[in-house]
Amino acid sequence: MFDNLTEKFDAVFKKLRGHGRLSEENIQEALREVRLVLLEADVNFRVVKDFVEAVRARAVGQDVLKSLTPAQQVIKIVRDELARLMGEGEDYDLHLSAKPPVPIMLCGLQGSGKTTTCGKLALKLRREKRNPLLVPADVYRPAAIEQLKTVGRQLGVDVFDSHPGQDPVEICQQAHRYAELNGYDTLILDTAGRLHIDTGLMAELERIKNSLAPREILFVADAMTGQDAVNVAKSFNEQLDITGVILTKLDGDARGGAALSIRAVTGKPIKLVGLGEKLDALEVFHPDRMAQRILGMGDVLSLIEKAEAAIDKEEAAGLEQRLRKEGFTLETFRDQLQTIKKMGSLDSILKMIPGAGKALKQAKGMQLPEKELKKIEAIINSMTPAERRNHRILNGSRRQRIARGSGTAVQDINQLLKRFTEAQKMMKKMQQMGPKGIKNLMGRGGGFPM
Repeated sequence: MFDNLTEKFDAVFKKLRGHGRLSEENIQEALREVRLVLLEADVNFRVVKDFVEAVRARAVGQDVLKSLTPAQQVIKIVRDELARLMGEGEDYDLHLSAKPPVPIMLCGLQGSGKTTTCGKLALKLRREKRNPLLVPADVYRPAAIEQLKTVGRQLGVDVFDSHPGQDPVEICQQAHRYAELNGYDTLILDTAGRLHIDTGLMAELERIKNSLAPREILFVADAMTGQDAVNVAKSFNEQLDITGVILTKLDGDARGGAALSIRAVTGKPIKLVGLGEKLDALEVFHPDRMAQRILGMGDVLSLIEKAEAAIDKEEAAGLEQRLRKEGFTLETFRDQLQTIKKMGSLDSILKMIPGAGKALKQAKGMQLPEKELKKIEAIINSMTPAERRNHRILNGSRRQRIARGSGTAVQDINQLLKRFTEAQKMMKKMQQMGPKGIKNLMGRGGGFPM
């Protein structure tokens, strides 16, 4: 989502770095450009005004102007203020410490991704050792109930049985009693939406709120709708006193205005974000990490968390033993690729590594890494176990057979083997150098040559 914003911020800061010393005039000029960048990103104009003023007040201080690296100081101030704008230091945890079953109410307009988000939230809570029950309370939208049941079946999460003729408040009350009797500790209420806000919708949502007293009332906002999402969130907050926001479709190509404005306008934290269509693509929102990503600084902490979630400890131990016994083979390399795929798209992973996303974008004529990885995996899967463990036996006829089996050309296989041989040499060097040497090598951009 923030690629365009990142590029424009980078252009502004590049001008700042061009000055050995900064003056108030340099900073004012940069802030005028920052203001335009944010307005073009569809950030609320009052939010932009307050943001620019906060940065200006800190940036023209004597500590910055007299610093040996004033441009870096200004960039740090912008990062800090972006994080503050999005709610850094606020409580973004879900509050579920109450007598079970704990109701969580999701609300929002039609098309915001509310029903799918209910499923994603159920999966997240189940991974946290909770036992959620999905409650379809949208009796107006055609097939809404069936959609939630389908999501529940895909996840293996139970869905309360309701039908379109029922009153939504009765559905929620009956689901609450059912959950009490059957050991569910969390209710996730999928409430009705509309194409726009109306009094009937709000009255119904207020009735559900008054009846069940949900511990969390989460407004689901489509990040692709920009300022519209912010205005709707403000209306929902005024009517229901929401406890937080879930931003969906944050992986899309919207300009980012909703993510940067919604907390400032509503005063309520962004708690979770949807970063893809898959049902496990729901993450906790970290304002400081998002600010770093917007400014092209990467997000190493989130990358580590993704790796920890994707890598099974027993599998990792088994891979380590195989590496010690067999060395770095095409088979172990394929297994590593499959682990990376569990963490999400390679594009999203690279954006978390400082400088990697920008470097890839600048590499003109290069294939998309995702397509390249799929091709590599197809080639390796077309080999026999013996060929994967010892690539030296791959003569001309074997390479032709593998090319036919993987839908690639012999040239692609030759290129893969050349890269793999380079990677093998690198692995041997890393083993010889020990942990300190590995760290230094990786700092110079080591890894499988793409």
